[in-house]
Amino acid sequence: MPVGGLTPRASGDAADLVVRNAKIHTRDPRLPQAEAIAIRDGVITAVGGDKDVAALVGPATRVVDALGRRMIPGLNDAHLHVIRGGLNYVLELRWDGVRSLRQGLAMLREQAARTPKGQWVRVVGGWSVEQFAERRLPTVAELNAAAPDTPVFVLHLYQAAVLNRAALQAAGYDRDTPDPAGGQIVRGRDGEPTGMLLAAPSALILYSTLARAPLLDEEHRKTSTRHFLRELNRFGLTSAIDAAGGFQAFPDNYETVTELAREGRLSLRIAYHLFPQTAGQEIDDLTRWTGMVRPGDGDEWLRFNGAGENLTWAAADFENFAQPRPEHAAGYEVEFEKAVRLLMENGWGFRLHATYDETIRRDLAVFEKLAAEGLFPGENRWLFDHAETVSADSLDRIAALGGAMSVQNRLSFQGEAFVRRYGTGAAADAPPVRAMLARGLTVGAGTDATRVSSYNPWVALHWLVTGRTVGDLAIHPPHNLVDRGTALTMFTESGAALTGEQDSKGVLRPGCLGDLAVLSEDYFTVPDPEIPHIESLLTVVGGRVVYAAGEYEGIDEALPPVGPAWSPVAHFGGYQAAPAAHRPGVRQAEMLGEAVAESELHRQWRVRRGLAPQADVSAVDPCFSF
Repeated sequence: MPVGGLTPRASGDAADLVVRNAKIHTRDPRLPQAEAIAIRDGVITAVGGDKDVAALVGPATRVVDALGRRMIPGLNDAHLHVIRGGLNYVLELRWDGVRSLRQGLAMLREQAARTPKGQWVRVVGGWSVEQFAERRLPTVAELNAAAPDTPVFVLHLYQAAVLNRAALQAAGYDRDTPDPAGGQIVRGRDGEPTGMLLAAPSALILYSTLARAPLLDEEHRKTSTRHFLRELNRFGLTSAIDAAGGFQAFPDNYETVTELAREGRLSLRIAYHLFPQTAGQEIDDLTRWTGMVRPGDGDEWLRFNGAGENLTWAAADFENFAQPRPEHAAGYEVEFEKAVRLLMENGWGFRLHATYDETIRRDLAVFEKLAAEGLFPGENRWLFDHAETVSADSLDRIAALGGAMSVQNRLSFQGEAFVRRYGTGAAADAPPVRAMLARGLTVGAGTDATRVSSYNPWVALHWLVTGRTVGDLAIHPPHNLVDRGTALTMFTESGAALTGEQDSKGVLRPGCLGDLAVLSEDYFTVPDPEIPHIESLLTVVGGRVVYAAGEYEGIDEALPPVGPAWSPVAHFGGYQAAPAAHRPGVRQAEMLGEAVAESELHRQWRVRRGLAPQADVSAVDPCFSF
């Protein structure tokens, strides 16, 4: 975009990119607000006013006018299953943001009609029945009617899945299929599976069923991952910490992001973890891996960060709040201690999935035993994830052991279920974010996408600030809410601290990585209900424009077309953005009038240039003429 008043004059020290005329929230206490930023070789070289960057504009500098919009440091999701999500993104029909089951079923019906024989239609996470006007799951009959011959798998959080008749057949489920441990295949009076699968409370039945669906080949996996990263860039994400997860095997499932990093085609910085996949084999896996990689291996685009979010399967709990809290077997600490000791001796940090305080207390006892030997924590970073019911005493013990926390907005999607089981009092501090911060703990924030929450970070930021679910239930009272600046810190600097990159990420100041987002709305001034509707109009990672929309559309990097051609993403896209539903009526009318005026001005411009015929625009609506 040509900008008047900035004459190219720099030579050897010219910036690659300058963004000016912005309301920059730098997160730098020495210069909290600024107007312009310059980036060279992926690193910020200047932050200040237009005059401070003018001398860095050269003949090849790209200068972008932010048009007075809010700029923030690029967001960093501290718990995102980005590697697994990328491998499957183009195969998934996303109900993220869909406001009614009727709309979701219409999308499903249309997608089933274009899905080739042998492939499945899969709706995999990022939504909750509470966001639907109908407040319910689809029925098996509705799935059968929408797709009589195409297998359909609809996952609802880590609670349940609904399969149509064709999917039951494709998965091989019949009256003789036994229930797996911790799961239930719901059956009718005749003993045949109905199509409903329940996590009771383990989600492994849901994982393993989805794993029976066809996979993409390597070339399509690369394209799928690139489009998923672009979708994350759409919301201003520039970094993420991959928390690994079930059915994400190392090194096989990491090859796609590794190859993209080698080719310089990642548009999101990823720090990843390793998760032992086979119960009973965890110590062998961890032992083998400690000889292959070390924390910090890689670069600022792709780096190894440690083990987790499970170390041993026996120590994991499950966040299915529709079911009672799972009871751990006695004595799981023996193998768990072996795993932690192995990691400490080899300089590995780790993260632990722990929903309930009962789990956290048992884990802490192991850490305290190792600390008494002088082994824990050493120089290793470690943290608990989720921690919805962590107690004040446990938080004190975590702080004493040098731990950190990572919280996710799972209760945006499961808050109603949590309240029904544990009550409003328990939900008020699930998790106790303010209590964590009060103890000086580093608290990163994330989404836990893609199979539970949506990957839209603004839904998570809205939850941190308001305590409201996607169904608009207020579960957090004021004492457990954070202000917008604190929430943004949790999504920027705190996430960087969890990977040891706090000196280079999360702040817009000279010497830091050139990662930023120019927002569609000002996060600091929009009404609370509009926070989830924010998107990025310009996302920059290391000085590269990786996403551009609105006035900037077309200046970002080109991507190959979505493939295969029948992909749901090729037809519906990803997150289903809806207009903000809470604008005052007067402002809605003003915006409509502005749109009509702009449309007429555009028509006149086209007529003057011979691009459209001169039309006789009548003031009479033909629908009302006689």
